[in-house]
Amino acid sequence: MGKRTSKQAAPSDVEVRLDGVAAAFEEGAFEEALAGAEALLAEAPGLPEALHWQAATLTELRRIEEALEAYGKALKAAPDDLELLLGAAECLVCRVGDDREAVEEGLELCARGRKLAQRASDVELLFEFLLLEGTGLNQVGECARAMVSLEAALGHVPRSVEARLERAIALFELCRFPDAQGAFEEVLKDAADEPWAHHYLGLLAERRGEAKEARKRFGKAQAVAPKEFPPPVELGEEAFDKAVEDAVKALPGHVKEYLDNVTIAVEEIPKDEDLLGESPPLSPCILGVFRGSPVGERHSILGTFDPYPASIVLYQKNLERFAKTREELIEQIGITVMHEVGHLMGLDEDDLWQRGLD
Repeated sequence: MGKRTSKQAAPSDVEVRLDGVAAAFEEGAFEEALAGAEALLAEAPGLPEALHWQAATLTELRRIEEALEAYGKALKAAPDDLELLLGAAECLVCRVGDDREAVEEGLELCARGRKLAQRASDVELLFEFLLLEGTGLNQVGECARAMVSLEAALGHVPRSVEARLERAIALFELCRFPDAQGAFEEVLKDAADEPWAHHYLGLLAERRGEAKEARKRFGKAQAVAPKEFPPPVELGEEAFDKAVEDAVKALPGHVKEYLDNVTIAVEEIPKDEDLLGESPPLSPCILGVFRGSPVGERHSILGTFDPYPASIVLYQKNLERFAKTREELIEQIGITVMHEVGHLMGLDEDDLWQRGLD
């Protein structure tokens, strides 16, 4: 009789097919990887590994809603899988777009994954969760909390360019400008072409009034990442003022009533005192600001005299950088005017966000 071979030593058909999906994914053949994952799911609908590959490939193919649905199914099947948690959180924080609810949902997954990674002593994944958490917190304006997560991440991987960059962004958003300057310069020592570092150094130079240095930095960012940093849409002073006037005229009649004795002005960028007048400070990239007391809260010991006259200021350079087209800029001017009028009326950021005016 011939020698018997052990069938147990050979990988299963499912394992072989999963390896094929993984190989296709690593090669960037995402349609092929997706087809392989979905073929497995047709036979075993709850297979967590196949659901994970399906979600990951859908993410790369920018089919984000379908990806999130697949991640949801996968996490029901394997709720404590660290790789799954990280993939789903990354999709929510980095891929959905400008969606605060999605980022906050991603941050919840980060917190869960971070705790599980700590228990498992998985330093590599713990770092990834901390970095993603810091990124998400920066996105929702929780930059002081982002600093805590990012410094913890750097405690594990001190030379991480991504973590150092996010930390520098948090410093900038917290208006710690000298610290941010040094942090971005340190990033460039290890990643000389990092476009975000050049962009933010341009913003810092602009704040110092160093126009030539700002143009150089903005130009470098645009040369390295033209899609991320297209040239700003510039209206010119007269056209910009006209767009602001049109935005005010377009306000509903009952809203215009709140604008009696309110000054509406345009400035290039926010002054330090406007940013640091709040705690935590306002973002240097804000599009507009309301100064003064909201309607209903104005008071003075001197009769009807208001020592803090209300005003709305729009920041032209920030708005021009925010928009990708002239039409988008004009639309955003209108949204920003309405946003600041909302503050005048006594609405807070949560109220404005619920109305789509954040």
